[in-house]
Amino acid sequence: MEPETGSEEERALMDWAFRQSSIPLSVFDTEQRYLRLNEAAGVAMGADEAALRGHAFPFGASEEDARGMLEALRSVAEHGRPLRYEVFARAPAEEREHAWNLEIWPIRDEAGRVCAIGTASFDSSEQHWARQRLAVLDEAAVSIGTTLDLGRTAEELARLVVPRFADFASIDLLEPVLRGEEPENGPPQSPVVLCRMAHLSTVPGTPEAVVGVGSATTHPPFSPPAKALRSGLAVVSASGDPDFDRWIADEPARAQRMRGWTVTSLIAVPLIARGTTLGVAVMLRTRPDPFTEDDFTLAKELASRAAVCVDNARRYTRERSAALTLQESLLPRGPSRQSAVEVASRYLPTDSLAGIGGDWFDVIPLSGARVALVVGDVVGHGIHAAATMGKLRTAVQTLADVDLPPDELLAHLDDLVLRLGSEDERGEEESGAAARPRSGETGATCLYAVYDPVSRNLTAASAGHPPPVLVMPDGSTSVLALTAGPVLGVGGLPFEATELQLPEGSLVALYSDGLVGTIDHDPDLGIARLRATLAAPAAARDPSLETECDRVLAELLPAHPTDDVALVLARTRALDADHVRAWDLAPDFAGVAQARRLTLAQLDAWGLSEAGFVTELVVSELVTNAIRYGAEPIQLRLIHDRSLICEVSDGNPTSPHLRRARILDEGGRGLLLVAQLTTSWGTRHTPTGKTIWTEQKLG
Repeated sequence: MEPETGSEEERALMDWAFRQSSIPLSVFDTEQRYLRLNEAAGVAMGADEAALRGHAFPFGASEEDARGMLEALRSVAEHGRPLRYEVFARAPAEEREHAWNLEIWPIRDEAGRVCAIGTASFDSSEQHWARQRLAVLDEAAVSIGTTLDLGRTAEELARLVVPRFADFASIDLLEPVLRGEEPENGPPQSPVVLCRMAHLSTVPGTPEAVVGVGSATTHPPFSPPAKALRSGLAVVSASGDPDFDRWIADEPARAQRMRGWTVTSLIAVPLIARGTTLGVAVMLRTRPDPFTEDDFTLAKELASRAAVCVDNARRYTRERSAALTLQESLLPRGPSRQSAVEVASRYLPTDSLAGIGGDWFDVIPLSGARVALVVGDVVGHGIHAAATMGKLRTAVQTLADVDLPPDELLAHLDDLVLRLGSEDERGEEESGAAARPRSGETGATCLYAVYDPVSRNLTAASAGHPPPVLVMPDGSTSVLALTAGPVLGVGGLPFEATELQLPEGSLVALYSDGLVGTIDHDPDLGIARLRATLAAPAAARDPSLETECDRVLAELLPAHPTDDVALVLARTRALDADHVRAWDLAPDFAGVAQARRLTLAQLDAWGLSEAGFVTELVVSELVTNAIRYGAEPIQLRLIHDRSLICEVSDGNPTSPHLRRARILDEGGRGLLLVAQLTTSWGTRHTPTGKTIWTEQKLG
């Protein structure tokens, strides 16, 4: 039988329902004074109804946490409309903050007037924390690993978890990871050396940190970081745990820093990616509420995502270091021994995400005191581009040794790039890999120039490369008017050489497009800027080309170049008539004796009489061969440079070669004798035939 409406039984039933409700219920008068509270509300407030009744809210609660609630109560009392209010705060009787959804409604008397305010509080903490954890994971997907920098990745993880998840976080990596190497696990009970990559605290100045960022420290095997690394599992600890307290006390500096701090909870999570342990993330709380099981799960998920980003950065570091090492090993290590030009150079690898490119340059001594200036750029980045660059640089040096003209050398280099592309495609077909665009992987640009200090002629040809900038002794500048040939690897198109005579003291600037392509991505604007930077009379320019290189880079490059940069500055010199003598010889054997007499007389004039015996033999053999096997015109030329250069030219393009003479053979030993007596020798082809040259060291 149901109680009658308004009966004592009904009122008692309603009172029991109010008092025994598991939901905190409260009633306030219109002045926000407590009228009634049920038991659940009293538990949350940490006081019973008798202690609170008659007191105005927020009596018994934090004014900061209750400010919004008080405004909501006043609004309902004034306007008579129900409100829903959400607050994240710590109830007076609770240690941990909770998320509360409050229903606030007006209580009206029989006349319809608002006479009281009712509240019901629903604890939505679990749903709130679940949403927070999902939000953190969503943010981790976009905020961790934005770069391939190890330190930046560690900072991003620390900023994500502090302060919303932890009061302090540190990220430490094993030292081999910083070098891009694969770390090896040590003995289970051995100390662990870790390098601090990042840390962050809710307290300004990060007083919990004992180790500075970038510094290494050793953790004993019983410490939470070492245990997490060795086991591969997350380690949970706190103040009062024997191993934790021992770890803190083991290091005086750490013990001093942590004095007065109570760590309510600590998680040390190993950073493991692709089966490799890279480091450890330590997160701790000093707030009253310790980590929960859900927090442990979140910490491990964050560490897992961060570890993949760290491993990507490690692999990038390894590849970039390998490419840098390869590239540096292939570039010139110092100035070449030649006197045709004074040279200074710079090479700056990019610090962009694209990694190392294939830019290169070279200064190659040639016969006849000439020098070859080379600059090139392989399309693409990474180890593949650096390896291709090495092949091309070696090929250029080999072809330069043959003394090919610039246009012919580029034609041979073009054939090589085509073969490299074909080999790549065949390898990919055999391995089943998708073919790469040849022009994107093995295409390259190159500028090859030869300067002759005797004639002061500069001969250059380009394969799709920016032309050199010339600076005359009076400070005027120009761009060498080259006929731009195709990029290497296109095939089937010719290259053309351009020749001009330079005054002594002229400056030739060769560069890669990374130097001039950074200004609004307009190479023409960059070249104009380079000309303006270099334009100055010789007397006003800094005599040091090294200083000039630094000035050019400072003027043209941004703080962080996005492409490799190669720069070569060459100031021309000239060998005057006092250092070069040439004679036309008669095409009969009487010319051999004439050549010997002229040679000895010239060596005496140069003060090189001690070289007379060897030089006389060399000249005799070369002139004899030219008369016997060559054709008119025959010419002897001596050049007094860093070494003594002897050249014999004739009109027959056929090159001689060394051969082993039999015991009874009357000839065939001349070139062998020449090779034994001189430092080096060789042949170069000329428009009218060939030139046999030798070099002898002086002094």
